[in-house]
Amino acid sequence: MKTMATLLVGVLCGVAAMLAQAKINPTDPQPTCAMCPGYYIPASELEAYRQKAIAEKLTDQQVRDVEIGRAHVGIGMVHRSKLDAPLPNSVAEHDQVSEVYYILDGSATLVLGPDITNRQRRPATLQTVREFNGPGNNGSEIRNGVAHDLKKGDVVVIPAGTGHWFTKIDDHIDYVMVRIDPDKVTPLKDEAASKAYLAKPARGDR
Repeated sequence: MKTMATLLVGVLCGVAAMLAQAKINPTDPQPTCAMCPGYYIPASELEAYRQKAIAEKLTDQQVRDVEIGRAHVGIGMVHRSKLDAPLPNSVAEHDQVSEVYYILDGSATLVLGPDITNRQRRPATLQTVREFNGPGNNGSEIRNGVAHDLKKGDVVVIPAGTGHWFTKIDDHIDYVMVRIDPDKVTPLKDEAASKAYLAKPARGDR
């Protein structure tokens, strides 16, 4: 009986706290992600993705894709190997997903700009389109693009619709990518899914 009474008191206290919280400053703007948790990704997990990329010759991998209310946020880990000259039709553009790069290691030249020549729609069946950055285009060049020499510690912001084009990678470049997806075109990926992915060889048309 004492245990049940204690449990009931706990439940009532919880309900009272929720009601009190609901009544605090009701005219203020309310959180756009009501009662959402925070998310933590340890450096060891990011490093596991980097090692997987090297071992399996992968480039782009999605570590997480989380709900923040009005948008999804994806966290990618990218490893690119040496590149002496740009590959054909290697300009990328994403219609709905913006990206932020934080350079962890290496150096490269990245060209940015909105005016893309010879646009070609990326197949909707690609894993990168389905799971990472949504629909978009590839192209052959960026007219009047601005070249940036990337190095460790740099940050790059690429709005949706802006072309981005690696024209040279000195030896390699590794970076964390934050994907901002206000239209929620990419699927969620939690910690359990990340661990399952790391536990076996990657597959899929990337």
